[in-house]
Amino acid sequence: MAIHTPVSEVGGRHPGLRNMLTAAMCVALLGCLQAQELRGHVSVVLLGATGDLAKKYLWQGLFQLHLDEAGEGRSVSFHGAALTDPKQGQEVLAKVFESLSCPKDVAPGRCAALKDQFQRLSQYHQLKTVEDYLSLSRDIEALVQHEGLREAGRIFYFSVPPFAYADIARSINSSCRPGPGAWLRVVLEKPFGHDSLSAQQLAAELGSFFQEEEMYRVDHYLGKQAVAQILPFRDQNRKALDGLWNRHHVERVEIVLKETVDAEGRTSFYEKYGVIRDVLQNHLTEILTLVAMELPHVNSSAAVLQRKLQVFQALRGLRRASAVVGQYQAYSAQVRRELHKPDAFRSLTPTFAGILVHVDNLRWEGVPFVLMSGKALDERVGYVRVLFKNRACCAQSEQHWLGEQSRCLPRQVIFHIGHGELGSPALLVSRNLFRPALPSGWQEAEGPPGLRLFGGPLSDYYAYRPVREQDAYSLLVSRIFHGRRDSFITTENLLASWAFWTPLLDSLAHEAPRPYPGGAENGHLLDFEFSGNQLAFSVPQPEQLVPGPASALTPSDFQLLRTKYRDSPLVTAWPEELIEKLASDIEAAAVKAVRHFGRFHLALSGGSSPVALFQELATGHYSFPWAHTHLWLVDERCVPLWDPESNFQGLQTHLLQHVRVPYYNIHPMPVHQHQRLCAEEDRGAQVYAEEISALVTNSSFDLVLLGMGTDGHTASLFPQSPTGLDGKQLVVLTESPARPHHRMSLSLPLINRARKVAVLVMGRMKREITLLVSRVGHEPKKWPISGVLPDSGQLVWYMDYEAFLG
Repeated sequence: MAIHTPVSEVGGRHPGLRNMLTAAMCVALLGCLQAQELRGHVSVVLLGATGDLAKKYLWQGLFQLHLDEAGEGRSVSFHGAALTDPKQGQEVLAKVFESLSCPKDVAPGRCAALKDQFQRLSQYHQLKTVEDYLSLSRDIEALVQHEGLREAGRIFYFSVPPFAYADIARSINSSCRPGPGAWLRVVLEKPFGHDSLSAQQLAAELGSFFQEEEMYRVDHYLGKQAVAQILPFRDQNRKALDGLWNRHHVERVEIVLKETVDAEGRTSFYEKYGVIRDVLQNHLTEILTLVAMELPHVNSSAAVLQRKLQVFQALRGLRRASAVVGQYQAYSAQVRRELHKPDAFRSLTPTFAGILVHVDNLRWEGVPFVLMSGKALDERVGYVRVLFKNRACCAQSEQHWLGEQSRCLPRQVIFHIGHGELGSPALLVSRNLFRPALPSGWQEAEGPPGLRLFGGPLSDYYAYRPVREQDAYSLLVSRIFHGRRDSFITTENLLASWAFWTPLLDSLAHEAPRPYPGGAENGHLLDFEFSGNQLAFSVPQPEQLVPGPASALTPSDFQLLRTKYRDSPLVTAWPEELIEKLASDIEAAAVKAVRHFGRFHLALSGGSSPVALFQELATGHYSFPWAHTHLWLVDERCVPLWDPESNFQGLQTHLLQHVRVPYYNIHPMPVHQHQRLCAEEDRGAQVYAEEISALVTNSSFDLVLLGMGTDGHTASLFPQSPTGLDGKQLVVLTESPARPHHRMSLSLPLINRARKVAVLVMGRMKREITLLVSRVGHEPKKWPISGVLPDSGQLVWYMDYEAFLG
């Protein structure tokens, strides 16, 4: 007689056995549920089935899904849908089905049979009205009932422009949802908005029809085999990478997508989006999150998506100085031709961008992530390169270095996305780093003899490539089918990405990118370098790339122009870039002076124009030698130093309170002595002159920053001033035509002793005086600015476009 012991009784006497039985029951139950899921029928509806994307990639991806799932015994049907009438739509699909290809290991006869089977499982539907969607739903239900199956779910792939999303979503939600117990998945193609606001609006609109878990936003780069390998590679090599994948060992990360083709034929799209919205905000940013994210303890889609969101939350905000942008020279002509623009039209859309990104967390603090993409470049290639620091020094010459032994060779991990000299997806790990676990579905790779990649021969790497190359859409379609949400973009991550990129896009909206000829002729023109939180092109803009006089010259034709003004160097640009250039030049002068003399004496003008400069110096120049810098005032209003109109107060507010300058290196003008303002008997001007003579060698400042008033005054030296324009006085009291009238100022002779004088002129109001001063000679009595000419130093003018060109 069989004796049945209750599980609870067994558990009471043997708790370990109870746990094993419980686990076994759960596994069995899960297996049953999965079996039910797999026996259910899935309908895939491709919206926009006759469009270019569908014809080039999506139908092939659906065919591959059929090959994979039919082999597993799963029931799937395919429905092409579009606005095209049924007869024409069926003709288009027939041609598409003829062009489908099988994997290389499938025999031709077998391939023909599979294509015929796929065609029988596929139907075409014209979808224009709500009734059409109801009809589609009834067709799907009838098919499922006829096959005696249960409906598992429906996939709607939106291969349509974003403006059509809302109407289609409304129709699906009201008329084509599957019944109870079946899931719905809607797949959306980029672009997902144009900036933060439009992305929020689109997300809200879609969110009114679909649940978050029902939406799959496609970034096809997440389906590229090398990109899809980033997380598995990190996971499989945790033991080797745990101590290396951080700020202590990584020198920098490069994420690059270069194209040789230009935007011809696509300028209507490109004019709206440009390279940053088209490539960097989505593809390259998504790749960055895969490299930078913390690996989850549990390998689930939700955990991966949460860790990616944490990366977005740690990104340091982008500034204008975080980017360099360019545009290939033929682009504007292409836009004029394709979009019927007038002859004078010049586009400001960047076709090349390099961006410096920082992730401010404990793992990545201080590590530069460099994102770069562009059209009309010298090669077509995509890769992610993690370059490690190397402190090894080898006594032997390089010819004796061995790839597996020499610690002096570069150490790097490269996810080669495709194309380039290697020509295919690949994973490369320097042999002097570690031997990685062989990725599943990958094999060791060989290249042509003599092939060099990233500074070394292929033999310097452990190199792997996929056993079977698979296109990105095939992989993503499979993951949609299986509900793998970690390969797609959630609403939360999408909005976080746009919040990160939109401020930079806004700052670039009115700036002309650097022109470049395209292809191999680019040379080093687009090379850039970074320092701290700033990027800059490595070589100056060549003169031949500036349009000639017959080109209807406008300010937007230039990014930064160097020429002459009053026989002295002139730098002109848009305001933000001009300020960045001036700040960089001041820092360079400071570093040079400190290196040679141990200190840097800087005299600064007041007023509104230098405020942006002070802010730039305070926030963007962390290597400025403030500890060895003496700060002087060029001029001051005769008001207490705490008065809002005080030049010193402006300097204090916008610069001094943000940087570490020793208090004894700060020299305000003594305009407020003995409770009196600029009283001659208090000898404030003489006191300041004596302080300058005592501390500044030969009373020669390293750099003096001046402005220019609309009447031609500079510092507080005004036309017809009785003092300060000549003579031996170093500091003088003057009278201003505007309140407050009483001023203290450095004299023109003292200013002209400086090693360098920079004159900053900004704003459309300065256009007339700029034009006038360009024509006059040395007439300081009429226009004091005309008297600025350093005795043995250099004078450089910095003007924004509005002051220079009007």
